[in-house]
Amino acid sequence: MDERFTRETGQAAAIAELANPVLQELGFDLVQVKLTGQDGATVQILIERPGGAVTIEDCTAVSRRLSPLFDADDPLPGGYYLEVSSPGINRPLVRPRDFVTWAGHQAKVELKELVDGRRRFRGEIEGFEDGELRLKVELDGYDQPQTIGLDVALIAEAKLVANDAAIKAALAKKPPQ
Repeated sequence: MDERFTRETGQAAAIAELANPVLQELGFDLVQVKLTGQDGATVQILIERPGGAVTIEDCTAVSRRLSPLFDADDPLPGGYYLEVSSPGINRPLVRPRDFVTWAGHQAKVELKELVDGRRRFRGEIEGFEDGELRLKVELDGYDQPQTIGLDVALIAEAKLVANDAAIKAALAKKPPQ
């Protein structure tokens, strides 16, 4: 349930490999590493604390631990900006446990290949079972939403949909004392 089913590639994968042990040592889980070209090169590392909120102080502490490591190993040649943050309201869903934690909330899912002629699904998360995301979606030919199973191995990207329920749930998470 804790293993990420999405993986970075290329330079982002090298950065994730360097960052993950440090994050685990500090009590955080890696959500995602993204490289963007805005403002030069930006390395964005999304982190979460299982069962709790991520504070600005947490992001600062992680950044201070990762910066010298990245400087020494140089996984991204040239200059770059390091940005450490929480996943936010429309967070990526990257672990099976995310589908359990966020059950009852809306998600957008894009698959690596077509399933029944579709690659994109949007619906209410119903959990995770037998290696599949359980998602209640509107399907042609049915009057009521139907629950389908999507194999996590087929998921290219899954994200929460930012709505009032997701915002309330995110705000309910408290930083550790």
